[in-house]
Amino acid sequence: MNRTEFIIATAIILFVAFAAGWFANWLVHRFTRVKQSDVADLDRMSQELHEAEETRDQAITYLQQRESELTNQLSQTEAELSAAMDGLRDARLEAEELRGRMG
Repeated sequence: MNRTEFIIATAIILFVAFAAGWFANWLVHRFTRVKQSDVADLDRMSQELHEAEETRDQAITYLQQRESELTNQLSQTEAELSAAMDGLRDARLEAEELRGRMG
């Protein structure tokens, strides 16, 4: 093999390698290309996720407010119960004193 044949053989091998690489690159991009419908689905899912997060945040805020209201109501009820129990205790003591005086 003389020098010219060697250069031509090397050029052909390099061209075939280049063509094979280009074809492989084209195949990879062809099969991994994102379709427009997939992008639209991802956008829709992203929007739905955002809306769901907003709804969750609103629900958490509502539950925190409701818990605060119920805690206040419970505190008031406990205070009223305590006052009623104190009044009942005082009434029983007074009733016992009256029984003691009468009897």
